[in-house]
Amino acid sequence: MKLLSILGIAVGGALITVVVLLVVKAHQSKSGEAPGLVAGHLAPCSPKPNCVCSEAGTPPDKLVAPLPLPEGQADADWQRFQQVIRDQGGELKQVQGDYLAATFTSQLFGFVDDFEARRDVANGVIHLRSASRVGTSDLGANRVRVEQLRQGYTH
Repeated sequence: MKLLSILGIAVGGALITVVVLLVVKAHQSKSGEAPGLVAGHLAPCSPKPNCVCSEAGTPPDKLVAPLPLPEGQADADWQRFQQVIRDQGGELKQVQGDYLAATFTSQLFGFVDDFEARRDVANGVIHLRSASRVGTSDLGANRVRVEQLRQGYTH
């Protein structure tokens, strides 16, 4: 009986520690900003499994397809895409020419993720990058976000 009490206290203490760690990490994620363009392209993903990107050279496990940008509709579609981001809970932080940066905040703990897009009119696409600011794994949240934005944009 005493062993069960000790085990219960240990498990409870471990859970409290995990929750406190998550709250601290979520607070840390509130500072910072998207990396921006690097040589005219979205920044590459770090080795951590918490980022996806559509730019050439992205490793296959982090690669997502860019969005189509129909010829002759580049400006209207770029504006529509910004509205899709807002409709899905994103907060636009910067829109400058063919680049935009937004943040998405998770409902649980309030983790902030950076979302970036680069309009590539010459190739008829919008390149995408979504990454967590802190931690290692995002449990697939950034890939899901990109696919939800894709659905909102293409429908």
